[in-house]
Amino acid sequence: IGRAGQWPYIIQAVIGSPSARTMTLAMFIYIVWVLAAVWVVAYNFVPFGGELAREKTGAVAVLVMLAIASLAFFIGRERGSSDKRNVLKRTESIGADRRFFAYGTRPVLILIVLLALSGFAVRYERLEYQKPLKEEPREFTAMIWTIHFCYDNKGWPSFERAAQLINNTGADVVGLLETDASRPFLHSHDLTMWLEERLGMYADFGPATKKHTWGAALLSKYPIIKSEHHLLPSPEGELAPAISATVNISGHLTDFVIVHMGNDGDDLDRKLQAEALANILANFENPAVFLGYVTSQPFSRDYKHLVKTGNVKDIDSTDLKRWCQYIFYKKLIRLGYARISHGGLSDTETQLAKFRIPESPEEKDHERLTTDPAKIPQRIHFPAMFGSYYEYSHASWGRHQYQDKTPKYFLP
Repeated sequence: IGRAGQWPYIIQAVIGSPSARTMTLAMFIYIVWVLAAVWVVAYNFVPFGGELAREKTGAVAVLVMLAIASLAFFIGRERGSSDKRNVLKRTESIGADRRFFAYGTRPVLILIVLLALSGFAVRYERLEYQKPLKEEPREFTAMIWTIHFCYDNKGWPSFERAAQLINNTGADVVGLLETDASRPFLHSHDLTMWLEERLGMYADFGPATKKHTWGAALLSKYPIIKSEHHLLPSPEGELAPAISATVNISGHLTDFVIVHMGNDGDDLDRKLQAEALANILANFENPAVFLGYVTSQPFSRDYKHLVKTGNVKDIDSTDLKRWCQYIFYKKLIRLGYARISHGGLSDTETQLAKFRIPESPEEKDHERLTTDPAKIPQRIHFPAMFGSYYEYSHASWGRHQYQDKTPKYFLP
């Protein structure tokens, strides 16, 4: 609030300076700060100086505050350098300015701050959402999607379209990747909170923005009992976020892992990350689902390590056209699997899997595959709005359709 009094002097200084030079310099400095906010996270992809900027958010913040402090010093110096012949007049003017600020501007600014803070009051108590009513409460649908910060492939913000797609899939538990939009170049959005309230789902986000990852998020129609945020080993490339959480699905505890592994060019990172994730999966005692961006081909080194050491199954080991996103599971019965084209809304497709929590450990998984929905109960069908079985990939923008030989269903 105190800094608000500087703005009249800043505006006056700008008006009295060469406008083209001043605005060009100001915009250049702003772009430098924005690029700095990008480089501390995207250091693995910038053309030069990437390693120097790695995880240096603190240094960037210090430089920004020093710039603000220097501005305050400059304004104070300018305000104190008036002609001594105008001291009395200036003193009277300053007194009037201070009275106006004290009795006019300051209360308004305080009111604005209080109104802004009141938005947090409604979130002080955890929001309670209605659990889905199902014919078979043991069945649920899991979804993974790299949401690309809710900006489409043309660079337009697409929050509402993304929420509609998630809602239309009917997914009960959703793993979202590239969700940390709390940065200046992404307009500092709290994407996870917005989706939570827009969709009426419980949510968890992590690790925090200060951990320098692209972010992972968990959305669930069922209560999230507990969660843990992981910063996976990343000695060479970009930092990899992961969430391990336990969800209460109709009275049955089920574990989930949401993860975005490192870039495919950083072999050591992916090896260490696969080892860490496999250990997390192996220690799960409850039924579990892995929703991950693995950046490896099916049956690659990391794929095999996750499946074997983590003691999980692939939702469809015959699907060899995957590269990034995978769905693994353990102690569950698979019912269906589908891939939906991104339609230009993101750079990555959506994957869905349907499961049933077994009533006893002796209940066997479904092994027979079919693409004929007439052979399975209607309640297990994937939404018809995305079309029907389609063998190839879709390249058309603006449309979300099943692709790559899906939907598939599994029978006993």
